[in-house]
Amino acid sequence: MDDPYKVLGVERTASAEDIRTAYRRLAKQWHPDTNPDKPEAEARFKAISAAYALLSDPEQRARYDRGEIDASGAERRATGGYREWAEAPQGARYRSAPGGFESGIFEDDIEEFLARAFGGADFRRARGADLRLALRVPFLDAARGAVRQASLPDGRRLEVAIPPGAEDGMVLRLPGQGQAGRDGTPAGDAYVVLEVEPHPLFRREGDDILLDLPVTLKEAVLGAKVEVPTIEGPVTLTIPPHSTEGTRLRLRGRGIRGGHQYVVLRPVLPGGPEPELEAFLRGWTPRDRSDPRARMRTP
Repeated sequence: MDDPYKVLGVERTASAEDIRTAYRRLAKQWHPDTNPDKPEAEARFKAISAAYALLSDPEQRARYDRGEIDASGAERRATGGYREWAEAPQGARYRSAPGGFESGIFEDDIEEFLARAFGGADFRRARGADLRLALRVPFLDAARGAVRQASLPDGRRLEVAIPPGAEDGMVLRLPGQGQAGRDGTPAGDAYVVLEVEPHPLFRREGDDILLDLPVTLKEAVLGAKVEVPTIEGPVTLTIPPHSTEGTRLRLRGRGIRGGHQYVVLRPVLPGGPEPELEAFLRGWTPRDRSDPRARMRTP
């Protein structure tokens, strides 16, 4: 696998926020939904997700930077291997003597030798490689929490618990669900990168939810009580009289994890003839004589 830093186009000194920003930009560019019938885009997207899953986990990133694991999460063998270590001074006691090997070679000595030969990791605790995948999650499942199924690269299907308030790009670690270890050693972990799908009505700002609400001209001018959708179901909202385009009304506690929902009013003019309204407007002189296009004038 390629260097995850190169895959995301960031320096090794990049901050966690730099890595997250790069991932979001590239994931949007190479997402299969925006590149239909392009296998190379899907492969690129998987590589981007795998790179982000590794670098977004501080422990895994630190191990990769130290050379303990490769880009796939597998344990990495040290450069030079056992021969380089055995020929150094610390390996002298394992060399052949006139009467054979020196006495005092115990099991722990052999395990220490193997640990040094394989990159400084504890050989007794070497484990299987980690697996990484992307999982698309509906907006409401991410907001409210849910359990979704995910297919691992080796064909297994797992249930993934999506925590309430999950954000796009969040990485979930599934301990022991990676590749099996060798000779009975522990399995690696699975890392799931969440891809939160956009919603046709709601959008998110932190823990707040925003909703554009179309209202009639009469509702905006005279006020009204209307039904409004929220992430937990519909509620009744009071529209105050004299509301204008862009007016924000708050539904306290209707967001995520105690956040609020903000309803942004979007007055809509009638779609067809309204003779009474037209007759009224012809004889109407507004009290507010300001020019709504004043700011559009060029000097």
